[in-house]
Parts: sequence; structure tokens; C-alpha cells
Amino acid sequence: MQIKIHESYRTIVALSDTDLLGKAFEEGIKRIEIKPAFFKGEEKNKEEIIEILKDMQKEDATFNIVGEESIKSALEAGIIKKEGIMKIDNVPIALVLL
Repeated sequence: MQIKIHESYRTIVALSDTDLLGKAFEEGIKRIEIKPAFFKGEEKNKEEIIEILKDMQKEDATFNIVGEESIKSALEAGIIKKEGIMKIDNVPIALVLL
């Protein structure tokens, strides 16, 4: 998985399955592009990702999460709930704005 932390007026955490980088998905009017400029950061394993997500939640960050593995990690970290997951072309996506 790739994780990138953007520092802005509010911290934004971009998390994506590595194999999705550079791809775009469409379904009806919904579209998402997994742009490397936004999502490509550090390659981390599941345990590292879960720890980072929990730390960033304490910092009142927002989250952009894309892909099966990334979504599973976010669920395990308690960042998202199953009800908050949508799919575009069978790719799971979650946005968390706290």
C-alpha cells in the first residue's frame, strides 16, 4: 500500500493499494483517478498502515482511501465503517472528513 500525508490547513491522508496508482475508474456519473501525485508516497505493510491511520485520526486528519487492502486496513484501524464504503467499478473507496 502507498500512503502519503499532505500538510495543509488540515492534514490529508491519501491511502491506496499500490496496484491502483495511475488508474482511473468510472461507473455512471461517478469517476475516480488514482493520481500518483496525490496517492504515491511511502510503501508500507498493513501493520504500519494501521498504526499511521490511528495516529492521524488523533490529529483530526481527513482520509482518502482506495482499494481492497487499504479499505481493510482502515476498517481494522477503526477509521471507517462498512456503511461508509462506496464502490466505483468494483473498487472500494472511503472518504473521511472529521
